[in-house]
Amino acid sequence: MTSTPSIHVLDMHTGGEPVRIVRSGYPPIEGATILTKRRHVREHLDHLRKLLMFEPRGHYDMYGALLVPPSLPGADLAVLFMHNEGYSTMCGHATIALGRYAVDHGLVPKVEPITEVGLECPCGLVKVYVEVRDGKAGRVSFDSVPAFLLAEQIRVEVPGFGPVTTDVSYGGAFYALADAGQFGLDVRTSRVRDLVDAATVLSAAVNRAIPIEHPLEPDLGFLYGSILTDGRERPEEGPSANICVFADAEVDRSPTGSGVTARMAARFQRGLVRAGQVCEIDSVTGARFTGEIRTEIACGSKPAVTVRVGGSAHYTGEARFWLEDGDEIGKGFLLK
Repeated sequence: MTSTPSIHVLDMHTGGEPVRIVRSGYPPIEGATILTKRRHVREHLDHLRKLLMFEPRGHYDMYGALLVPPSLPGADLAVLFMHNEGYSTMCGHATIALGRYAVDHGLVPKVEPITEVGLECPCGLVKVYVEVRDGKAGRVSFDSVPAFLLAEQIRVEVPGFGPVTTDVSYGGAFYALADAGQFGLDVRTSRVRDLVDAATVLSAAVNRAIPIEHPLEPDLGFLYGSILTDGRERPEEGPSANICVFADAEVDRSPTGSGVTARMAARFQRGLVRAGQVCEIDSVTGARFTGEIRTEIACGSKPAVTVRVGGSAHYTGEARFWLEDGDEIGKGFLLK
């Protein structure tokens, strides 16, 4: 006997970062817009997020995608992103996976050499481009929502480390961006645990220091996490490495699509990169995304850019999950 319906999921990864796509089993999601749908699942269906993301079916760093009916013109599908803390506004690694998923599972007509997919995210409509060769979907890129630098090179006091200089930038979600060297760390060689601890206290320090406000949508106005970098910010310096720590100290195994977008917006507005220059950004797994400034645009009163981010995703399996009657632990738990 079970107290929940069977939930069918398909798992993928992008650069090592998991994407658990819900295929069936969720009840109808109420709401006329993507943000009202996001509020609905947060307020009424959060037990299902915990069922799928938490142990024993998931883990502390699990990530998920729930497809919902689109509401924006030009959207082929819409998605709610979920993780260990709740529901994010944008996720580039999941967008890359969903682009391939949409083509492979017939959610959009397959067109060679490029199939375009309109993906409605909580932050807005994202255009996704899927390379298709001999009927098979491959590498995926997407054009971001308007991205901008909110705060440039501000100094914040970080307990245990002293003053740290950081940018705060928006790429579909807000991130603090800082050179890991300021913490005595190296993103390529330091322990992940030490990097996580540093990024977590940086996020807390930035939240204390400045208000995080989106110029158009209050629901988007929060700091999602911090990204520690190797300090390389110009494309001529070669590929840059970073680690993104988001939500409740969750570690992104990929370079982070919305994080690459935020970094590119910050680079452009600081004069470190020109439109059309392709930058390469690596993650803790060695996965690589590309980023390129595409257009200059405005986001409310903020000068902004759109960024094209590219990467690859792969399938890992599929499953059906349920909750057996009387299984209190099976409702989900996390060990930190």
